[in-house]
Amino acid sequence: MTGQGRDRRRDRAPAYADDVTLIVLSGLPGVGKTTIARRVAASLHAVHVRIDTIEQALRNAGSKVEAEGYCVAYAVAEDNLRLGRIVVADCVNPWPLTRGEWRLVADRAGVRIVDVEIVCSDPAEHRRRVESRAPDIAGLTLPTWPDVVARDYRPWTTERLVIDTAHCDVEASARAILAVATSG
Repeated sequence: MTGQGRDRRRDRAPAYADDVTLIVLSGLPGVGKTTIARRVAASLHAVHVRIDTIEQALRNAGSKVEAEGYCVAYAVAEDNLRLGRIVVADCVNPWPLTRGEWRLVADRAGVRIVDVEIVCSDPAEHRRRVESRAPDIAGLTLPTWPDVVARDYRPWTTERLVIDTAHCDVEASARAILAVATSG
């Protein structure tokens, strides 16, 4: 391969990209994203990229966190996708801007993206989950129910798989995601 070919190769999809997928689980806090993301990642032996973990690590290092957590997650996900690893991103992903950035990550890596919005259509159940959960990351302050309700979470305008955890348990949710993610 010539030097020019190698340079182009770096910017193109790897030969095994057909088997590699970026799975982005999005939704408000407390809907079950992390539990489902862990199950999907374990089933696929995939890399789990969790925004809460990244953002808390940045806070622990003394950083004020705004968009930095997502920027780090995009870079880590892209690196792993280029290595041929399936990536499961676990984030609120509240705006068309962040959703578009995940699509750009997949495009740059030359892989397929599966967007999944996790919802809980039962407000009482969603509130119960938010109010009863405990942090699993040292130092993480979980949002309160008023924080969740007030969150700037914009409606989706693009295609995605919607999983309603008010009617679908973790196993069924993971199976639905796996069916789409592995259908190629």
